[in-house]
Amino acid sequence: MPIAASFRWYFAGRSISLAGSAMSPVALAFGVLALTGSAFWVAAVTGTAMVATVATMLVGGGIADRYRRSTVLSLTSLGAGLTQAGVALLLITHQHPVLLLPFAVGNGVFQGLTTPVLRGILSNLASGRGLQRASSLLASANNLARILGPTAAGLLTASVGGGWAIAADAASFLLAAACFARIAIPDPPHRAGGRTMVGDLREGWTYFSSHPWFWSVTLAFAVFNATNRGVWAVLGPVIAFHTIGPAGWGLVLSALGVGALLASLVLVRVSLLRRPMPLALATMALGALPLILLGAGAGLLWLAAASFLAGVATELFTVTWETVNLTHIPERLLSRVGAHDEFWSFVSFPLGQTAAPVLAAVIGAAPVALTGGTIAALTMLVVAALPMFRRIELHHSDH
Repeated sequence: MPIAASFRWYFAGRSISLAGSAMSPVALAFGVLALTGSAFWVAAVTGTAMVATVATMLVGGGIADRYRRSTVLSLTSLGAGLTQAGVALLLITHQHPVLLLPFAVGNGVFQGLTTPVLRGILSNLASGRGLQRASSLLASANNLARILGPTAAGLLTASVGGGWAIAADAASFLLAAACFARIAIPDPPHRAGGRTMVGDLREGWTYFSSHPWFWSVTLAFAVFNATNRGVWAVLGPVIAFHTIGPAGWGLVLSALGVGALLASLVLVRVSLLRRPMPLALATMALGALPLILLGAGAGLLWLAAASFLAGVATELFTVTWETVNLTHIPERLLSRVGAHDEFWSFVSFPLGQTAAPVLAAVIGAAPVALTGGTIAALTMLVVAALPMFRRIELHHSDH
């Protein structure tokens, strides 16, 4: 099968899966609330899945680099679909919420095993300038799903219940698995010396830890994610409730998604700079601008405009980072090294979510937002100024 045909099957599968996954958070939260009336159980189910996801990422990187990535992706999507089907059945039949936890663990594990595959498989499906095009097309599908998915989930949940919306997500995973099974890519090269999985994981860590240009970006995003997760996701709605209101907050979130979608569509056609990293990292400081304005008490229009710019900046960095990774990291190591990037930048999420409300209780939500946003922006600007990023080049070729 030609590479172009394999990419079309991959794009179809990812688009279907992303559409379902975009519905899941809203459907799960309201489905559990309808079942229990308790925010504790919402946190328990979603937190359990997140812990399982992060805990399995590094192993997932070893698996994705050891076996054919399309096969791994098809199997993990099948597993995610079956576990989500279990969650849907329990919600629809109004079972005790404790029964959701094993399925949440299972789904989190499959998601954790999937993430590293996604970091490496594009290298099997595109090359040269096609890498940026492929990344941008996938980002466009993701952003469109992020805009439309929550609304669809809300309508489904309000009309037939959250369990049926989760069932739609389960079906999307199963359809995606069928698409991924049609992808034709070669088996990974045979490893001489019978290297073990532990040896493979050690090799991934060695590459990650010995390349400052890579781990410095991961470290910067650990800081950025901690502040963004804590301030934007936890304190944002609290501040908005007393200022711009729920409708205004929804508009601000939509502006973020629209900015990201617009940037990804532009990047399908417009080539990145030859040395893209300094600009991408410096622009990423705009991703913290909504946090700063939120803390400064800005009005709705300013917040919406800042969120739009943050969406553009975030998407520019995402496409740049993925293209640089696919260009500079050896193909056989992509999933393992990418798993370290995901793992070490994600582990700060719980810290941010825990620290933000505690600090807000002491000094107030607005000062925490202002300080957190400033720290996040300065972190990106400092990393962008490092000379090593000016030496990372992209060669715009379709060969």
